[in-house]
Amino acid sequence: MSELFEDLPEQRRERSQASGRPRVLEADRRQVALEAVCLDDLLAPEHPARAVWAFVEGLDLAPLYASIRASEDRAGRPAIDPKILVALWLYATVDGVGSARALARLCTEHVAYRWLCGGVSVNHHTLSDFRVAQVDWLDGVLTASVAGLMHQGLVTLERVAQDGMRVRASAGAASFRRRQSLERCREEAKAQVDALKAELEADPAQADRRRRAARERAAAERLDRVEAALRTLDAVEAADAARGGSGTSRADGGRSDDAADDEERDKRRARRASTTDPEVRVMKMADGGWRPAVNVQYATDVESGVVVGVDVANGGNDQPQLVPMVDQLADRYDTVPGAWLADGGFVSLHAVKDLDARNIALYAPPPKRRDGRPAGPRPGDAPPVANWRERMTSEDGRAIYKQRAATSEWVNAGARGRGLQQMPVRGRAKAKAIALWHAIGHNLTRLIAPPAAPAARPA
Repeated sequence: MSELFEDLPEQRRERSQASGRPRVLEADRRQVALEAVCLDDLLAPEHPARAVWAFVEGLDLAPLYASIRASEDRAGRPAIDPKILVALWLYATVDGVGSARALARLCTEHVAYRWLCGGVSVNHHTLSDFRVAQVDWLDGVLTASVAGLMHQGLVTLERVAQDGMRVRASAGAASFRRRQSLERCREEAKAQVDALKAELEADPAQADRRRRAARERAAAERLDRVEAALRTLDAVEAADAARGGSGTSRADGGRSDDAADDEERDKRRARRASTTDPEVRVMKMADGGWRPAVNVQYATDVESGVVVGVDVANGGNDQPQLVPMVDQLADRYDTVPGAWLADGGFVSLHAVKDLDARNIALYAPPPKRRDGRPAGPRPGDAPPVANWRERMTSEDGRAIYKQRAATSEWVNAGARGRGLQQMPVRGRAKAKAIALWHAIGHNLTRLIAPPAAPAARPA
């Protein structure tokens, strides 16, 4: 049989020579083509970008328009519509894009971002400045949107869960210095600023003057950061002196050994201040390491999963953050929740008493004791503490507390998944703006999420 196929290669070669070259469609990228393209037709009707745009159209943008100086009766270059910038950052936050440069690139490459721009050109400088310049407006958007959901009965504030998330700050560990080093840096920065001013006034060369002016501005900014670091150090030392080293008391009158150790480490690290971002502290992170970070606090409605409160603290201890968050919700919505869910790191005697006075049921685990005594009420407990301990020993109390992880941890995981791993900005005010973008973006996903399929009924 093998002899039958001896001439097969020659026959194949002859056929290929007789048939000529294969015909293919080759790419020609230099050809000029006129295409009629409508951006609205490129985006699917059910695309999430359309829902983002519809949400933005319902917002009160009057404060943003009021800051635009160019008008019909005044000369000036037209500004980019704030509606476009808000929609871009909301959709980028939901999409997990946290870089202004990446967002500017997507505005020319991705059809959804091009649709939001609507033919308007944007650059990363404009996007970066806009994201952190509207903290008060973003805070008002969170309040107004949640209040609207409360009016519709979608948010009840019957139960609220709070949790903190430590986010890596935009500052290096080597930027933290002690007072002696900071004072030396201040003297060096002052001398550099004075020397640059003298050179700038003596040299008449225009090009060189501009270059030296830029150097002078950089030196002045460094001087401002060093002085801010010294002011921060003064405030930290004054707070330590006011506390007298006693720390925060537990609900049973003692102190948790782990909390005491963490607080003492916080104190030792707090006696240094960063020349890069004076408002951040070195905190203990989830992996056990110590790095510069900010403490992002989210309060979430348990039933709807909507974020109702946002704050950014520069302390690693969660105990002082519970009562201020309750005050924030009372100021925002003129009401207080019926129940407050938090982990053990938020528990303090002050918090237990404060929430009991407001008729808010606190659901948080009591501190563990080394002597093995039960967690129930004990002789000598104040009535608020006894009520809290009795609540947490009941089956209903433990079942309600289990809802905390499914609410707060879920919100934090969503923020991490959308890119909130490290703050791209410096300063607590700008960090709060980033936290607010993520909170509003999370709430938006709750609004546009498809309804869950009804559970099958048993036969």
